[in-house]
Amino acid sequence: MQDWQQIQRALKQHWGYERLRPPQDQVIQALLDKRDALVVLPTGFGKSLCFQLVALLQTGVTLVVSPLIALMEDQVQDLWKRKLPAACLHSELDPALRKRVLKALEENRLRLLYLGPETLFSPPVWQRLQQPQVQINGLIVDEAHTLVHWGGSFRPDYRRLGLLRPALAPVKPSFPIAAFTATADPQTCSRLSQILELRDPECIRADPLRANISLNVAIAWSPADRRRRLLRFLGENPGSGLVYVRTRRDGEELAEWLGRQNLKTATYHGGLEAGSRRRLERAWLQGELRFLVCTNAFGMGINKPDVRWVLHFHPPPSLMDYLQEVGRGGRDGGPCRALMLVSEPTGLLDPSDRRRQAYFYSQQERLQARARHLLQTLPQQGSYADLPPGEARVALGLLQEMGCLRWPDPFHFQVLHRRWQPLRREDPWQGMEALIHARGCRWQAILPYFGYPYFGYPGEQPGLPCGTCDRCRLSR
Repeated sequence: MQDWQQIQRALKQHWGYERLRPPQDQVIQALLDKRDALVVLPTGFGKSLCFQLVALLQTGVTLVVSPLIALMEDQVQDLWKRKLPAACLHSELDPALRKRVLKALEENRLRLLYLGPETLFSPPVWQRLQQPQVQINGLIVDEAHTLVHWGGSFRPDYRRLGLLRPALAPVKPSFPIAAFTATADPQTCSRLSQILELRDPECIRADPLRANISLNVAIAWSPADRRRRLLRFLGENPGSGLVYVRTRRDGEELAEWLGRQNLKTATYHGGLEAGSRRRLERAWLQGELRFLVCTNAFGMGINKPDVRWVLHFHPPPSLMDYLQEVGRGGRDGGPCRALMLVSEPTGLLDPSDRRRQAYFYSQQERLQARARHLLQTLPQQGSYADLPPGEARVALGLLQEMGCLRWPDPFHFQVLHRRWQPLRREDPWQGMEALIHARGCRWQAILPYFGYPYFGYPGEQPGLPCGTCDRCRLSR
């Protein structure tokens, strides 16, 4: 085990920090002790530094599963600037560079390797991970909430991450698994532990309260009123910001309309080709674009400290999405104004929010129906690779969570029974409704959803209001 003097020296040498901030020391100690960990800390708490620092002080490689190529590349470039042995592997990597990274992995010259779950289980990587000389120090699942949410929708390979450790057990010493995220309610934490097969994990959490972010909700009485409120907000709030919408189509239509209002912007969504996404990210980070119109595909792990406002043109489907997105603002500790526009309560004048939520429910029902059909047609034993990408693999993950099948290894499944028992989960929209209709402090409405019945700062009386949201300002 490394002593804390070595940790402090490495922290100062490579990151320029004199000391860690709580609870970074707890996280680092758990990783050094080779314990599984579940780390839920708000944006800006330095989660990445914890596992990067520990990986640097060990021999062998720490695998970091990350959901976005941009996020991988940003972190690796930052590590390169610090002259640290890190690399990433993804589908858009130059073939020559991919070959060099694989060779470095084979020769134990990397300390951190960033990759997506699909790449982790690809033959070139999997073959090298099984080689006896390749030392694996740990598996880090970064932005781990995506394992539950994306793994249940369009990234089914996330469901196989818990199979990595037992599959390598015959050829590798056991290694710890740690999940890192900024937002996870108790239900998500439980599902993360289950899917990743965490062993008595050390749970390190901090409440998500960030009182420098002023939470505001306003009713849009019609589609035209929603756009008028957006224009007024843009005029009243200078500085860099983000406008969040629910779908790609929403984003393209809104960005086009804003362009006709002589406002320079662009839309960002997961359907753009990689080069276009990188150009938009750079334009926003460098101030060439004051704001972007984006779906939830944008912002994860992007470090722009001076985001002064975040506007939700439509409410997101869950409080986890909401906190992730408003959390892009005020990373420097400065003020950030967050405004969410919602349809009027009856839905008669503007039914758009209800329609979007109904579409979300219909997608869930469609997936359940697909899983039910698949359960009756699957062979008793089968190969993951034989299933077509898309809904079939997503439905397979749902069946796994229901206990209908098991995985002898990450590449083959075995049906245990064919009894249909649909999963019952809490409706994530209930948390959003509590926030939207809150009569008191907005933050006070959010925190119980994440397992914090009240909040307060050290030495203060518990349950104090944030003082910055629209409800708190109104009560003054």
